[in-house]
Amino acid sequence: MRSTIRRRLRRTRTPLALATGLLLVASACSGSAAGNDKGAKGSDAVAKIGLLTPATGPYAAVGEDTRAGLELYRDTHGGKLGGLKVDLVVRDEGAGPPTAVPAATELVKQQNVLAVTGIVSGGSVAGVLPVTAANNTALMGVAGRPEFPDPKLTAHVWSFNTQSYEAGAAAGPWVKDHVSGPVYAIGPDYQGGWDQLKGFTDSFTKAGGTLANPDGKTTFTPFPGTQNFLPYLNKIAQSGAKAVYTFYAGTAAVDFVKQYKTSEAAKLPLYGSGPLTEGRQLDAQADAAAGITTFATYGADLDNPANRAFVAAWQQRHPDRSPTIYAVAAWDIAQSLDRAIASVRADKKTLTPEAVNTALANVGQIDSPRGAMQLNPATHSPVQQWYRFEVRNDGPKRANVAVEQLAVLGG
Repeated sequence: MRSTIRRRLRRTRTPLALATGLLLVASACSGSAAGNDKGAKGSDAVAKIGLLTPATGPYAAVGEDTRAGLELYRDTHGGKLGGLKVDLVVRDEGAGPPTAVPAATELVKQQNVLAVTGIVSGGSVAGVLPVTAANNTALMGVAGRPEFPDPKLTAHVWSFNTQSYEAGAAAGPWVKDHVSGPVYAIGPDYQGGWDQLKGFTDSFTKAGGTLANPDGKTTFTPFPGTQNFLPYLNKIAQSGAKAVYTFYAGTAAVDFVKQYKTSEAAKLPLYGSGPLTEGRQLDAQADAAAGITTFATYGADLDNPANRAFVAAWQQRHPDRSPTIYAVAAWDIAQSLDRAIASVRADKKTLTPEAVNTALANVGQIDSPRGAMQLNPATHSPVQQWYRFEVRNDGPKRANVAVEQLAVLGG
């Protein structure tokens, strides 16, 4: 099956065409004196970019992968972004809005960055976006994001992962077709969890599925404080469910999966979105993750030229872990910023946040490690292929193995 999927992926992917002259310098500089290019020439010309990503809190590992993706692109692409040296100003997103909003405000109003990249939490996105949009600054996220009905906000947010509901939307019909009976839905009680689970419950019930939750609604666990999931898992075991669907990420994903394996619910198939078993989560889950099915747009085993080159470079630097969608999204942000800044300069326009945000709309298709993808001009989220992955043995380690193509979403 694996070789069949890989042959199929080769036919559906375009070769990697890497943009040249690209660098994101991931040094955690504070209050750098370097400013954005305002007509400076030669070695004095720079582009200042903000990186707002978790260095602390439950998503610190996601933040580290994001930064690693930027650093990897830097070191394999000649040192410049759109022809300019880059001053990357790094700030800690923390666990959500209380940390993220003041950090973003500083990046936009004091550091005068051309764009803010890397933001992870859906709650952070909701809190930060009004700040960046008011300054016409692009917010370029590496994680799923909520929908924004206000066109002023949508015009300044660019998601390089997914819209938050899409993983569940891809999963729902498949789960309905492969599970004979009700399914229990559970996830964390914050914006990302609400969106992720809504995507599943809406598509699953629309396909004719029934939730096993006693009130017919998703069970939400307190975030970020829940570490003991056994009381919830025991209730699931007694609910009559035939399977479970969930979204957890970071340390919560490790806790949930390991406790699931030892609980009364362990006999039920476990389905989830990609972050449930990504990267270091999978390593920490060890045998507890065996057989879990996830729905995602990227896995390190995808067989296309872009991903082979990306994974080879990644493994040289990070032999202890596999790359995640967050690292890939950071890589793709770099490609898009390179093109956007180069376009502004080629048109001899003043390099401002608004000019870069406008140019992002014309970046077009990029060759991502996940495969060729393009941002939807209306929603500013990727139009991309979704896959079903299973956690299987891959040599001495476990891996998320692509076993089936699902829908193309984002159009």
